[in-house]
Amino acid sequence: MQKILIIDDEQRMRNLLTLYLSPAGYTTVEVSSGAEAIEYLRNHPCDLIILDVMMPDMDGWETCTMIREFSDVPIIMLTARTDKLDIIKGLGTGADDYITKPFDSGELLARIEAIFRRTKHPDDNTIYFNGLVWNPVSYSLSYENKLIPVTPKEFSLLGLLLSNPNRVYTREQLLSIIWGLEVGTEDRTIDSHIRNIRDKLRNAGFPIYEHLATVWGVGYKWEN
Repeated sequence: MQKILIIDDEQRMRNLLTLYLSPAGYTTVEVSSGAEAIEYLRNHPCDLIILDVMMPDMDGWETCTMIREFSDVPIIMLTARTDKLDIIKGLGTGADDYITKPFDSGELLARIEAIFRRTKHPDDNTIYFNGLVWNPVSYSLSYENKLIPVTPKEFSLLGLLLSNPNRVYTREQLLSIIWGLEVGTEDRTIDSHIRNIRDKLRNAGFPIYEHLATVWGVGYKWEN
């Protein structure tokens, strides 16, 4: 699930954006200032930013410029100003797109989807979920930027479940897909690996029992 950071000093606008984005399957994080956003971004990954221009203390242009010093995360700037010079200024600070108020949910979602299509690397199958990052390129698993040590089989098993959310896999299916039905591999091997994954994610602070679910008498699934 892709995470979008909303930066706006108006609670009403943050609530509206979350109302638009949540049904579309996006996770949202809300902050009310540029300084708060920069602090968050230095410690947490996100997939896209919606940034209001007219904020006190640190406006959207300054915030965008500072974010670009350490991150290339896509940024959509949001403002009631329609002056072309303001739009050019916003894009010049490193923003990827610009939406003027008022706007509807359809326009916002279309702009977001277009950015994700442009910025996605064709070979990048990294999975992001609420701060959890499963990266097949670096063969690494992390939560909130902290690496979680896993074995190759644990990594593959978790990746299969993450990439097929809400699908139930039987133990036999998991044995076939991940182990190739290796000689001597038994059903309890799956249970042991699931238990290890849960322990490692829980120790890292991830709320694992909300997502890595046991389907009693059948197998396991990842719940979004």
